[in-house]
Amino acid sequence: MATARCRVDSNGNRGGNFLMGLLTGTVLGAGVAMLFAPKPGDEFRRDLSEQADKLAADASDTYRRASDGAAAWARKASIAAEEVAERGKEIYHDARDAVAKGADEAQRYRQEASDGDASAFAAGVGSTSGNHPGGTGPFGGGVSSGS
Repeated sequence: MATARCRVDSNGNRGGNFLMGLLTGTVLGAGVAMLFAPKPGDEFRRDLSEQADKLAADASDTYRRASDGAAAWARKASIAAEEVAERGKEIYHDARDAVAKGADEAQRYRQEASDGDASAFAAGVGSTSGNHPGGTGPFGGGVSSGS
């Protein structure tokens, strides 16, 4: 558990603490080395200024590269999210159309079935021959016009 705390800070930045410690150690080490070096004050200040400028330029370059990388990832994520949303809309519309088509077919089937029963019933009312033995009409209910 303690090793995970060392590798991940509160923002979930892996290695951020290590990088910050390395940078701080480098700056402090360079400063201490310059303090104990046998140089005159003007030369020491010039070296210190050059090191600070170099460090600032390196930090700026690292920040720019990290920022550019984050922006590129953000663009890629945005494009992927748009593609997923568009595909979701297509699936939704396809499903909606399929359900509507199925409902229309069920309605048409129900209508044809009820129309077919009514016409078969009407045709069987005047008939003396039925579909069932001993009965007349399509339902064998004894309905006939000659009784």
